[in-house]
Amino acid sequence: MILDSETKAVELPEDHGDELRLWLRLLTCTNLIEGAVRSRLRERFEVTLPRFDLMAQLDRAPEGMTLSDVSKRMMVSNGNVTGLVERLVESGHLDRRTSDSDRRVQVISLTKVGRAEFRKMAAEHETWIADIFSDLTPKDVRELMRLLAKAKGSAQRSATRRTG
Repeated sequence: MILDSETKAVELPEDHGDELRLWLRLLTCTNLIEGAVRSRLRERFEVTLPRFDLMAQLDRAPEGMTLSDVSKRMMVSNGNVTGLVERLVESGHLDRRTSDSDRRVQVISLTKVGRAEFRKMAAEHETWIADIFSDLTPKDVRELMRLLAKAKGSAQRSATRRTG
């Protein structure tokens, strides 16, 4: 049996503080959910999670986005985005054009085919996420959202203190 980091920490609780165990639990949940989504996207649509994420960003921006804006939103380098864009342009899912205001800037957008395929994926993705959280009551979801918002704020303030 392969043990995740959280399980190892629970087995030796005296070796780990509550905050570390919380971090490991969040990481374990993230990895489990992300793994399930990656697997389902690959099996059902033969698409990677980064491609799905890029298409999701562009679906929210019908007028298109610059490569720089996409990389900021996805929190990845321009180089990572460029590779994804190349493959999606080749497959007919994305259109790329030069910006009207700056000839050095490329603007990308979903094609009609890309938008239609993304929306099919997104609809199934939503049902997968609902299934993953189906053991939680609506009250559980609200409480978890409240607590995670509080944790996010704490993490943001910590990052500001560290860099400020």
